[in-house]
Amino acid sequence: MSKTRWPSAVMVALLVLLLGAGRYGPLHAYVESAKSASGEATYAETGLLGDKERQTADEGQTNEQRSLKAWLDAEAPKREVKPKNAVVDRVWKAIPGYNGRTVDIDATYAKAKAAGWTASKAAAAPDKIPWVYREIAPQVSLQDLPPSPVYRGNAAKPAVGLMINVAWGNEYLASILNTLDEEHAKATFFLDGSWLGKNAEAAEEIKRRGHEVSNHAYSHKNMSTITDAKQLEEIAKTQTLLKKTLDVDNRLFAPPSGDFDARTVRIAAGLGLTTVLWTLDTVDWKRPPAAGVVAKIAAGVGPGTLILMHPTPTTEQALKGIIRAARAKGLVPGTVSEVLSERRLDASATGN
Repeated sequence: MSKTRWPSAVMVALLVLLLGAGRYGPLHAYVESAKSASGEATYAETGLLGDKERQTADEGQTNEQRSLKAWLDAEAPKREVKPKNAVVDRVWKAIPGYNGRTVDIDATYAKAKAAGWTASKAAAAPDKIPWVYREIAPQVSLQDLPPSPVYRGNAAKPAVGLMINVAWGNEYLASILNTLDEEHAKATFFLDGSWLGKNAEAAEEIKRRGHEVSNHAYSHKNMSTITDAKQLEEIAKTQTLLKKTLDVDNRLFAPPSGDFDARTVRIAAGLGLTTVLWTLDTVDWKRPPAAGVVAKIAAGVGPGTLILMHPTPTTEQALKGIIRAARAKGLVPGTVSEVLSERRLDASATGN
């Protein structure tokens, strides 16, 4: 009896019907198997990858991921920035330190992989990688230095301090606060204690708007001309009043008229306060034209600059221009404490 010889395509179809029908359905399995047997399509084209092909694809993905990790490992050291220690400068006296940074490779890799980055894409656009950094603190901080006055922040930090000394009047305060709101900027208001005692509501409004409030002594005396005991009284009285009236634990002291001596700095430090002066003075109490003040600040402002102002009509008119002049140079206007902080300001804050 002769044996029946089945065409090869039919044999493949029957095999698929028996073994794979549950996955693809009889008709689909037959058609795709017939195509494959006749050379019309490959397994890859039909989606029916074999073990060898699947293993190759998995290895390719793993190799790409390994390549991305290797690229990050090689690129990371180029992006490390060493911290800067606080120092006592011959001209500028105490200058705060500034944190460095290092790449968190594991966190960066996780974000980059999730976003679909590959080594080749990363090499073509390294600055667009979602870098994750960790800050590195300096070995010497401002608090480690002997008591010294501060005139500026660290020149590596793209920040500018807006300091407004308040000892008389409040007729321009509302307008100044509104401008700060409009420009989304915060400032440090150094309050004279006697003014604070008479203008608690205005001081509360300053705090409510999110600004820093600090110490400007009590009765605007020139500190270098009074005794140690009187200096202590002037500073401590306002410190107590700030706590009682505004619930503020202040850490900064701005001496009235910028007048002080070594005793002042030492006494303030004994109360836990850093003595703060300024880098640029608007001299707004002389009522100069606002345009001239803005031009002066635009020409002289730089990283770490502390700008001195008062609640005067000149500052009322010039404040917006001062803030925008700083931002035009890639600087972030803010409080004195923010400028003196070691915390980094990178592209996310400056927009650069």
